Amino acid sequence: MREAPGFGNAVRSVPSPDGTREPVFVARGLCKTYGSGDVQVRALRDVDLEILRGEFVVLLGASGSGKSTLLNILGGLDVPTSGEVRFADHALTGASEAELTTYRREHVGFVFQFYNLIPSLTVRENLALVTDIAHDPMPIDEAIGLVGLTPRRDHFPAQLSGGEQQRVAIARAIVKRPEVLLCDEPTGALDYETGKLVLEVIARINAELGTTAVVITHNAAIAGMADRVIYLGDGRIQKVQANPHKITPSELSW
Repeated sequence: MREAPGFGNAVRSVPSPDGTREPVFVARGLCKTYGSGDVQVRALRDVDLEILRGEFVVLLGASGSGKSTLLNILGGLDVPTSGEVRFADHALTGASEAELTTYRREHVGFVFQFYNLIPSLTVRENLALVTDIAHDPMPIDEAIGLVGLTPRRDHFPAQLSGGEQQRVAIARAIVKRPEVLLCDEPTGALDYETGKLVLEVIARINAELGTTAVVITHNAAIAGMADRVIYLGDGRIQKVQANPHKITPSELSW
């Protein structure tokens, strides 16, 4: 199958020679409106944003603040009403559906609040669904090992705890070696201790593989583990705060 133009492997880039990190995402004047006529909801309002390659970014805000809409646009699952967004040196706005499909398949890993595993398939088989269509996947057992589930690789989802299922979902997202990992409330369905284990896995992927991680949460405590925290409210970026001293997930409390 011929790849859609513009979003193949050529998109992958490296840090500049002086060691600085270039933006992996740049958004300018991003707006998103749902509905029509008198019934319209403005989910995003004139959002300007840069996310650097290899960063760990937390999008923090209450329900309805625009976090998921922004994440979906960055991931190529949705398109803005106006404004522009770029991934590396390629425009996502104006891209065809075929181009966005290639972009999602080759460059983005998604983790959602609910695990969306295939119940009739084992852990390894769930990951194989991705490796069968990815361009340059890592070995399945390597991805399973990164999330600490090697002893459970032949189990079915029903034989796993909620936290283990979420770690399988993370392994499934990273097995294709994405440049970006987009996580929408990945601990929302988990208890405190299990949630911290899942955050440790995401932090490890960010640190060891250099994968840019963007995590949505309404839990302010999680912000402490990020390089930067982007606060959203009423569809706008309210403030951006850098963390000079990041903490580990094991140090989080809420």
